[in-house]
Amino acid sequence: MALYITDQCVNCDVCDPVCPNQAIHFGSKIYEIDPARCTECVGHFDEPQCVEVCPVECILIDPDHPETQQELAAKAQRLQIEDAA
Repeated sequence: MALYITDQCVNCDVCDPVCPNQAIHFGSKIYEIDPARCTECVGHFDEPQCVEVCPVECILIDPDHPETQQELAAKAQRLQIEDAA
């Protein structure tokens, strides 16, 4: 599953730079996660880095974007190829 950021986000700016897939960006009011780029850090780290650094614990599993570990790994590999091109 992809992750999402709740409206409890305090815009502390720590999640964006740690995302290996550049899935996090500043939205209209708070940071947002692009589910097409979020792999929960599969293929990069054991744990989602944004969740690790978030001081208010406002990053949750997105139930609207269910994905298996295998699907996340395949997405990570695809993104790495696309970003290298």
